[in-house]
Amino acid sequence: MADDQGSESRVLTAHRAVATVALCTALLASACATDPGSVMVGEPNVLPVNYRADILAYLKTYLNDPAGIREAFIAEPVLRTVGGTAALVVTQRYLVCIRFNAKNSIGRYEGSRDRVVAFLSGRLDTMAPARGDQCKDAVWTSFPELERLKR
Repeated sequence: MADDQGSESRVLTAHRAVATVALCTALLASACATDPGSVMVGEPNVLPVNYRADILAYLKTYLNDPAGIREAFIAEPVLRTVGGTAALVVTQRYLVCIRFNAKNSIGRYEGSRDRVVAFLSGRLDTMAPARGDQCKDAVWTSFPELERLKR
């Protein structure tokens, strides 16, 4: 009987060791699987140089029907404060205001709308509908490249 208890104890210890090794291996493998490209390195507020091309590439994939866009306008990048009391984090980002009239998913024009494109480290980060006075002081110029966009 004492021999059976010793055997059970050795088996239990072996199972614990295997479980510990498996857990350590999984943790090490997951640490190696992180995407280094998703980590921001350097200055977050770099003036976006190719912002027009970046916006065109983004809209080509974002819009249901990128062809036939009307009334397209764009403003120069401006460093503005984003965030606020709700987010409890106030920071600055380069924002580009764009305005255009695109087709919705059933092929009808939805009307001209202002949108804000935010840049992080000189690269397009996100686009959202303009809120409040975000584009109030924008100096609009035509954006014919957007009107010529194809699928």
